[in-house]
Amino acid sequence: MNGQPGGQAGTQTREQGAGAGPHLTVAFQGNPGAYGEIAALNALASAGVPHSGVTTRGYPTFHEVARAVESGEADYGTLPVENSLMGAIHQAIDLLSETELHVIGEVVVRVSHCLMALPGVRLEDVRRVYSQQPALDQCTALIRKHGLQPMTSHDTAGSAKDLAARGHRDEAVIASARAAELYGLEILAREIEDEPFNFTRFMLLARHEPEPSDVPHKTSLVFAVRHTPGFLVETLNELRGLNLSRIESRPRRDRAWSYLMYVDIEGNARDAQVAQALAGVLRKASYAKIIGSYPRAMETVG
Repeated sequence: MNGQPGGQAGTQTREQGAGAGPHLTVAFQGNPGAYGEIAALNALASAGVPHSGVTTRGYPTFHEVARAVESGEADYGTLPVENSLMGAIHQAIDLLSETELHVIGEVVVRVSHCLMALPGVRLEDVRRVYSQQPALDQCTALIRKHGLQPMTSHDTAGSAKDLAARGHRDEAVIASARAAELYGLEILAREIEDEPFNFTRFMLLARHEPEPSDVPHKTSLVFAVRHTPGFLVETLNELRGLNLSRIESRPRRDRAWSYLMYVDIEGNARDAQVAQALAGVLRKASYAKIIGSYPRAMETVG
């Protein structure tokens, strides 16, 4: 997964698709070849947005991704919000409540890690392996088996980019197969993650709300309630009868010992039952925001 901000991505682009029609720019965190870029290349199709091609643009941090969309520098942005093995990506989730952007879609990326090195390097020549810490944590069996020294880097694709620039033949990196292709590295081993059930969910952000559609939807909201015994339960009871696919509390960053509740609902905010439940939450909550009601990802990519 490519889930923590930082590094030295800068602004870079990759294009996919051709033909008539407007070209759209999708921002992501990281370097070209990151799992975030894979999400960005597929996010518009997952959200039902018609387009003839996609230009992706990498930024060093989650905040810079959001700022690029807010300013119009990018048409859309993708943020990773949770990984099936590592859980929620809190810095991205917190950003959703702070920005005025709308979530208009989601894309789920299959995280399939590869071990790669410079051309001609053999696995037995490798002494150190670089990658983002979550990726290293997800590949511990291979690292132990070959006695490699894990080295933390800023992101997965950035590790591949750096190795190609350094030229060290006793080093390898863990990243996507796309990163190996982009930076001229050879793949020594594929699907090296300890657990195959490794997926990262990304949300697609835009300045506008999604167009109405009849496809299956999710609705995401965040709310806070006053500290009164039983009041949180009463507020959650407004959602009874609905399928909640995620519920999580997060500390508020503007008030000590106060918490925000993040909830994902299976259903469209325009549906009568969902709309009635949301109205009930809005009446009871001291703070509430509907982050988005958007087409649900029906398949994985990558």
